[in-house]
Order: sequence, then structure tokens, then C-alpha cells
Amino acid sequence: MKFPKLKIGSLIPKYPIIQGGMAIKISMADLASAVANQGGIGVIAGTAIPVEEIREEIKKAKSMTDGILGVNIMFAAREFKKLLIASIESGIDLIISGAGFSRDMFTIGKEYNVPVVPIVSSLRLAKISEKLGAAAIVIEGGNAGGHLGTDQDAIPLIKKIKDKVSIPAIGAGDIVTPQDVDNIFKMGLAGVQMGTRFLASKEANIADTFKELCVKTKKEEIVKIMSSVGLPANAIRTKFIDLIINGKAPEPENCDSCLKKCTKNFCIRDALLKGRKGDLEEGVFFTGEGLWKIDKILSVKEIFEEIKNYKSQL
Repeated sequence: MKFPKLKIGSLIPKYPIIQGGMAIKISMADLASAVANQGGIGVIAGTAIPVEEIREEIKKAKSMTDGILGVNIMFAAREFKKLLIASIESGIDLIISGAGFSRDMFTIGKEYNVPVVPIVSSLRLAKISEKLGAAAIVIEGGNAGGHLGTDQDAIPLIKKIKDKVSIPAIGAGDIVTPQDVDNIFKMGLAGVQMGTRFLASKEANIADTFKELCVKTKKEEIVKIMSSVGLPANAIRTKFIDLIINGKAPEPENCDSCLKKCTKNFCIRDALLKGRKGDLEEGVFFTGEGLWKIDKILSVKEIFEEIKNYKSQL
């Protein structure tokens, strides 16, 4: 496969592949460092974890790689600014943020000389990001994993935005296979962000039960829900997802207001943590719509090898 050159500030990864920051506690030091060691950009998910824990994860990851490491912090998190500054002070190479939009992060990025890469889902936000000093943007469609900013799929959204900004544009959403990656590069984008394929990796910090779900879930078993954050998300259909869809999910027993805004109809943080541990009864399993394309769990190295060895189709 022929790779474009991705330049984010002064950072130039060997391969223009960013590993999606999958909260909660899925994209941690082991996964991020493994991606960085293969020449991509490894990303630690810094949402809904204590400030000291993100410091420790960054320190651990930096001890495991000399590659490029980023952190993804969801703007909706109440501790957003503290987590952002703690990450920078811990030596992170770049900041990625979505699930809301922060103007302050650009000011902080400039102050500390750390590139900021917002996740956008509209032309308006893409242009605002460029004006405020974004080093690059991730254009993410509604077929991606995690909390989403749009119902529109990645490809048509990318077509609307990519030629309207002069900073590097990175595609995200249903980019799972080497062919998916190649298709994005053929559109002229500078890079890809992949979450779902790395979710189904040996280094992902999830229970074996979750990994087994990744390889057996069918296309029709991936559904869209409305998270208590107030944003849509794709998830594997389970008993708890049916409760959410039918408005019968239990309200939080103990709420520490981890989010700036939350309906408090149910606790998405606790449900995601239970999903990470493989709880099929009370867990929520976020994923991108392209999960059904995966039929085996691979190491990060094997994932990169498949992409590098793919022969582009004319």
C-alpha cells in the first residue's frame, strides 16, 4: 500500500495511522505503545479516569516506546481541562478531543507547544478548528465507534470537508480493513484513525468475553443508542442495550457527576466499565458499525502487517 505523509505540527509518523482513543480504560499504555512501536500514533483514552491515573499511563507508555503518543480526552468530561494539562505535563506528544468542542484547548496547546487535533463532524467545526490553530482535524462519521457528533457516514462527510481546509485531514468511521484504509487514502486524506480494528486486538485492555463478541457479532447486531451524555453511539446489541432503547435502563445508584452534562437516565461510564470486563448482563459494548468485518483477533503488529502488505486495487 502507498502511504501519504501525515504531518501534525512537527510530528511525522512512519505510517499515517492513528489508533482511536477508546474509553473507558480500553486504549491504555499497552495498546498505545504497541501502535507507536509499529510506526503509527498510539493514543491513550483519558476520559473518566483520575488525573493521577492518566499521568501514570502516559509514564508507562513512554517507558515502552520511543514512538508518537497522543491522548484523547472527551470534552464532555468534567475534568477535561485538568486531564488536558496533566497529559501535557506528563510529556504527551499531541492532544485529540471530541464529544463536544473546546476553544480553550487550542490556547493551551499553543502555550505548551503541543499540537491539538479536534474530531469534527461538520464543515463549520472544521473551519473553526483551522482558524483557532488546529494542527490537523479528524473527520469522523456516524458509523464510527464511541460518542458521535453526526448521523452521516464518514465517506460523504469527508467529501464535504476535505477540500475546504488547508490543514491535514484524517478520516474516521468504518475504517476496519486494509481496503478501507486504502480507500481513504485514495480520497486524498493525509491519514486514518482506526478504533474498531484495534479494539479487536490482543493488546486491547478488554476481557476475553468482549474480544469474543468482536469476532462473532453480525452486522444487524450493531445498533445505535442515545447515550446519557446526550450523543448517539453505536453498540453491540445486548440485554442492557435493549433496556436503554426501551427507556428501562436503571438510574445511577451513585453519581459523582463525571460529565458536564448527563441525562442521568443511566450511567454510561459504569455500563462501559462493565462491558470492558465482559459483563453480558449489565455492560455496554461500544464499537464502530464495521465490527462485523472482523473475524479474528490480531496483535497490533499483525494488523499493521496486513495494512502494509495490502495491494491497492485499481
